Amino acid sequence: MTTTALHTAPTKTPTTAVTRSDGFNVVGSDTSLGYNLPQRMGRKLWLPMFAMALMGWTAGFTLAIIEAGTDRAEVNDLQTLGHLVPGFMFVGFLGVFAAITFAVARILGEFRTGGGEVQATAGGQVQTLKMPATAKAMLGFMIMGMMVMAAGVATNFVAAGAFDGTNPADLIDSAQAGAAASGLRRLGVVTYLTGIAFGLATIIDVLRFQATRIREVAASHGHTH
Repeated sequence: MTTTALHTAPTKTPTTAVTRSDGFNVVGSDTSLGYNLPQRMGRKLWLPMFAMALMGWTAGFTLAIIEAGTDRAEVNDLQTLGHLVPGFMFVGFLGVFAAITFAVARILGEFRTGGGEVQATAGGQVQTLKMPATAKAMLGFMIMGMMVMAAGVATNFVAAGAFDGTNPADLIDSAQAGAAASGLRRLGVVTYLTGIAFGLATIIDVLRFQATRIREVAASHGHTH
């Protein structure tokens, strides 16, 4: 007698092309398409990223207190702390910006899955909005922002241990490294925030489509407004 495996690999729901006159780019299916890959990642990673943000800020704040109490004559310690404090603080910012981006992806996933389930329950074809260009831009800017900000943080950490302040050249090199790290961190923040703005624009597009589709489903069952 043959047995069926209890756990099988998920199968992709078949979809068909749908042409709409209102400009929405959608596909049709018999059931909800569920979460796509970025949305599944958002569901799993937003909380760990937020936890990383809290840890980074806690470490940065603690080091800032230590820096404030350090003797001004301890040039080496001040130089090291001057790099570690912003480094850890921006680990926190990197984490919270990633958490926000993943939370936006999670929200979009709820709309995609829930909207499809409502349509399937009502009967008829399930129409799902394809990933808009704004969503792709959000992911692209998130990746770029993460890499740029991580480069700035890494520059701070390397500089914290690379210069010991025993000669004037070390102080100059440390200051230059700090300026470079600051520029990278700020560019990373700008890039991240741009990606988040694209994510919010995507939510608006999804809400517009969901409202339109709800009216269509209601009209197909004889309900008019």
